[in-house]
This record gives sequence, structure tokens and C-alpha cells, in this order.
Amino acid sequence: MTSRALKGVFRSLRLYQGPDAPRAQMDALYARFVGAGDLAFDIGAHVGDRVSSFRRLGARVVALEPQPLAMRALRLIHGQDDAVRLIPAAAAARSGSLQLKINTANPTVSTASAHFIADADGATGWEGQVWDDEITVRAVTLDDLIAQMGRPSFIKIDVEGFEDEVLAGLTQPVAALSFEFTTIARDVALRGLARLSALGEYRYDVAMGETQVLNFEKPLKEDDMAHFLKTLPHSANSGDIYACLVKV
Repeated sequence: MTSRALKGVFRSLRLYQGPDAPRAQMDALYARFVGAGDLAFDIGAHVGDRVSSFRRLGARVVALEPQPLAMRALRLIHGQDDAVRLIPAAAAARSGSLQLKINTANPTVSTASAHFIADADGATGWEGQVWDDEITVRAVTLDDLIAQMGRPSFIKIDVEGFEDEVLAGLTQPVAALSFEFTTIARDVALRGLARLSALGEYRYDVAMGETQVLNFEKPLKEDDMAHFLKTLPHSANSGDIYACLVKV
């Protein structure tokens, strides 16, 4: 364990679990999707700010996190909570194992996608990002989790350019979910939209960056959301797409 890796996790804890974290805004957003007694999946839980929000709303949580130091933080924060199941694994298109590339200085952007790292190389806003370690981690599918834990009311996916692979492991519609997108890897988000459309009819909204605020007065159809993603300026950088099932 290096001091660089510890500093990276402490940085995440300050940002996402510190006193300035946007808890009220986050809870207001997720209250649209989960409530007391509901089941939520947090895929790529990192240091657990979304887990904390789901629990404040009274939901039960299954949280996946493959990074050992982040999982240690999760266990310190949520390990004594019987309503939280912590699983040290990544989600993928197939169960088994995968290689996780670690950014020790900024572990929130650790990824299983070599394409994501290539897209970040030389991109404005991604200067100085280095993936300097690699580990083998367990991989499970969303279908696996549903079979073991039950069907969730909401799934949050934030896995740094691997979102399409995670969604490829889902073969059944769920009521609502979110997945991160970045402007350096728009194709990943477009494949995610296509995957959801194969499962059912969804309507979409987006929260830019870490605003925790949905962007549109009326949710969009797939084609309109795809157009929005394609025409975003590079400087928009990232956000989360929210999908709600209308019809199977």
C-alpha cells in the first residue's frame, strides 16, 4: 500500500463524504427513484456517497466496488449496516474476472476499459491522469445480482467508460437506472441507450457533472437523448443519464 494510493482515497473521502458534499441535492434527486424499503444497486460505489444517500432515503442497498482501498472505506462507513450488502467485485457483460486499471492519485477514474484510457490520453481536461497499477478482480453481471438479491427499484452505474459492458450484462428491464457518460467516450453512452431500448421503452433525462439536478422539463426519447449527447461541447465533460421505464 503506497502513500500515493492512500492520498487518492482520502481525496475521494473529502470530496464525496466530507462536509461540503451536496447531500441535500443528492437526496432530492434520488428521492424520485427510491424510497423506504426499496432496493437499490450501486455499481461502482467508490467511497459510498450514493450508498449513504440511498440509506438516508430508507432504501436497502447492494453496492459493488472492486478497488480494495475504496472497499475498505465502504466497510468503515457502511459495514455495520444490515441494510447494506457490500460486494468486492466489478460488474461486466459476463461473470468471471477482469483487469482493473487503477489511477492511484485519482481512484475515482479507475477503469476496466482500455479504450477509455486511450480516449483520455491527450484530451483537454484529462491532463495528468495516469493509470499506474492494474489488478485482477471478480466480475459479476447485473442479471447475477438480480437473481441473488432481487429486482431493484433503481440501479446507479458509474464505472468510467465501462457502462456499456455493465449494461450488456442486463437482459431484463428495470424500473429506473442511471449511468455515467463522458464527452471523451460518447460512443459508450450511445451503446448504453441502445441496450436499454432493446429491453423496453424508456424515457431519459440527464444531470450534468455533479449538479444533482435533472436538465429537462420533460424526459426525452432515445433519439433525442442521443442527439443531445452527440452535440454536447467537449467542455461539458461528464454527467449521468437517468432512464425510467415506460413500457416493456
